[in-house]
Amino acid sequence: MFGLFETGFASFYWGNGVMLAVGAVFLYLGIAKKMEPLLLVPIGFGVILVNLPIGGLMECIVQGKVVEAYTIGGEPAGLISRIFHYGLVWELIPCLIFLGLGAMTDFSPVIANPKTLILGAGAQFGVYFAFFMALLLGSAFPNIGIGFGEAASIGIIGGADGPTTIYLTNRLAPHFIGATAVAAYTYMAMVPIIQPPIIKALTTKAERAIYMKPQLRPVSRLEKILFPVTGAIIIILLVPKSAPMIGMFMMGNLLKESGVTDRLADTAANAFINILTILLGVSVGAFMSAGAFLKPESLLVFGLGITAFAVSTFFGVILAKFMNLFLKEKINPMIGAAGVSAVPMSSRVVQKMGQQANPRNFLLMHAMGPNVAGVIGTATAAGIFLGILG
Repeated sequence: MFGLFETGFASFYWGNGVMLAVGAVFLYLGIAKKMEPLLLVPIGFGVILVNLPIGGLMECIVQGKVVEAYTIGGEPAGLISRIFHYGLVWELIPCLIFLGLGAMTDFSPVIANPKTLILGAGAQFGVYFAFFMALLLGSAFPNIGIGFGEAASIGIIGGADGPTTIYLTNRLAPHFIGATAVAAYTYMAMVPIIQPPIIKALTTKAERAIYMKPQLRPVSRLEKILFPVTGAIIIILLVPKSAPMIGMFMMGNLLKESGVTDRLADTAANAFINILTILLGVSVGAFMSAGAFLKPESLLVFGLGITAFAVSTFFGVILAKFMNLFLKEKINPMIGAAGVSAVPMSSRVVQKMGQQANPRNFLLMHAMGPNVAGVIGTATAAGIFLGILG
C-alpha cells in the first residue's frame, strides 16, 4: 500500500528547503533580473530537482549500494548523474564549450591593439592572490581540508570563466566542483553589481572620461586566420596542459574566420553550445544537494571566490593606470577591468560607465580586447596549475 512514507515528503528535511530557496533565487535572478539567464535558469532548476528527495536523478552505485548524492568514483545510475559523469567528469562538456566560445569570439580588438593582451594577463592576478590566500587559510585551519588542489580550484574563480573552473576543479579537487562552478557562474552573472563600485573606487571621473577613438585599425582576413593557429601553437608549447581548452577555443575561432566552414562555425556558436549549456547548467545545479553543499567549505569557496574576482578587477584597472604612465595616447583605465574573462558582460559594464562619464566615449570594442585576452589568460593559468599540481 502506497503511503506517506513512500513519498519524498517523508525524507524532506530543512536542508532541502534551504537549497530549494537557493534554486528559487537563481531562477529569480535569471528570469526576473535577466542576469545570465542561459546559465542561472538551468542551474537553478537543477538545484530544485536534486533537492526533491527520492527522485533518484543523481543516484550512483558505490560498492553495490545505491547512494542518493553523486560520489566521485561511483557508477552513475540516475539520469543527471550520467550527464554529470560523462559530460563533466570525463571533461567533455567544458572543453567542447570552448569550441563554441571560439566560434563566437572576434579576436580583431586584440590583433588591432596588442596592448590589451597585457591587460588580459594582468587581471589574472586575482587568481593567484586567491590561491595563496586559500593556502594560508588551509594551513591555519587544517580541518577545512584545503590543499594545493583545492586552493587552485578556488583561485581560478577569479578568472570568471565557468568551463575553465569546472575543468580545473574536476582534475584537482572534484569534491569542490559544485561550489566552485556555482560560484564562478554566479559571479559572472553579478558582474554589473560587483565591478562598478571597484572601478569607481580606483578611478577619478576624469580618468573614466578619457576618450578613446572608437575606430580600431582594420584587421585583415589573413591576420584573423593566422591568430588562432599561431596562438594555439605558442600557448600550448609554453603551457602544454592548456591544450584541451586552448586547442578547442582556437579551433572554434578558426572555423569562424576561415570563411570556408560557415556551417560548422554556425552550428558550434549556436545549436551546439546551446545544447552543452543546458547539460552543463542542469549538471552543475544537480550537484548542489543539501548534503553535498551545506558545508562550511562551500561557504568558504564563495567568500574566497568573490575575493578572487574583486582582486582580478582591481589589478586590471591598476595595470591600465600604470600603463598610462608610459603611453603617449592614454587608454581609459576602466578597460582593464574587462580583463576578467566574463565575456561580454564586463565589456558592457565598461561601455556603460564610459558613456556615463563621457557621452562621446564608445569603449565596447576597446574593452573586448582585454576581455577576450582574459579568456586566454584564465585557460593558460589553469594549464599552469595542472602542469605543477596535476
